[in-house]
Amino acid sequence: MSKTTNAPRDASTAQAFSTSWNNLPAGSVYTPEQYADWMLPLTEGDIRGRDVLELGCGNASLLVHTANWRPSRLVGVDLGDSVVSARMNMAKSTFMDWEIVKDDLTEFSSAGFDVVYCIGVLHHLKSPQQGFDSVVGNTRAGGRFHCWVYAKEGNGLVRLVVEPVRRVACHLPWWFTKYLVATPMVAPYFLYAKALKWITSDGSNRLSKILKATPLYDYSIWISKRGFAFFRHVAFDQLVTPQTAYVSRREIETWMSQNTAVDPGSIYVLARNGNSWKFGGRRK
Repeated sequence: MSKTTNAPRDASTAQAFSTSWNNLPAGSVYTPEQYADWMLPLTEGDIRGRDVLELGCGNASLLVHTANWRPSRLVGVDLGDSVVSARMNMAKSTFMDWEIVKDDLTEFSSAGFDVVYCIGVLHHLKSPQQGFDSVVGNTRAGGRFHCWVYAKEGNGLVRLVVEPVRRVACHLPWWFTKYLVATPMVAPYFLYAKALKWITSDGSNRLSKILKATPLYDYSIWISKRGFAFFRHVAFDQLVTPQTAYVSRREIETWMSQNTAVDPGSIYVLARNGNSWKFGGRRK
């Protein structure tokens, strides 16, 4: 495995997320159900007994769930100091054959893994396509790769309201952004999502049918299952980073068509919650 020696372009983003991850309670912020949803169409059967790599592992909130699916070997890579909390979280797992590597995922190279995934990271890179190429590049021949990114489609409201705030908030101290920006900003949305779920629970009245056409409906129903702390975590994650891109389906298809190592007959692009994309396939 290689180590990059040049100053990484995404160092400031990695440091911002490290601050976020290292100030969370121990363990995963995600539930097993959330993890499984992110990974679909990959399932436990695709992970069990295989060498698996996560690029951009943060504090190992996803890795701990991957470990429960019992791969043969598990490696996480992250550029930031969140590798400290990642190692602490993985040390509590009963799974033993794991490694956390501090490295730039766009430069990281290996002999190849059976499964490589990258969840919620590519859209924060200065060159998302270069990150995608690294995902494929670290997948061995016949192996599977899987990614998740914010979509350009379905995020018009977020881009209009959240993005201008992010451009300022990312320069503020993390505690100020978390408690004095993200907390009050997400509170109205928390109440909206909870109310939306309650109103549309039976789906039979006319108002329910109207509300299903509102922006972020699918995402709001999904996140409404969680408590306020998770809402704030998501808001803080979006505000703390100096770099965010919203990726269109066409861009994803271009990435995959331009990478000659991708098996064109294996690719998939799946909408998730109306505002993000899951996509992947196999390496030739």
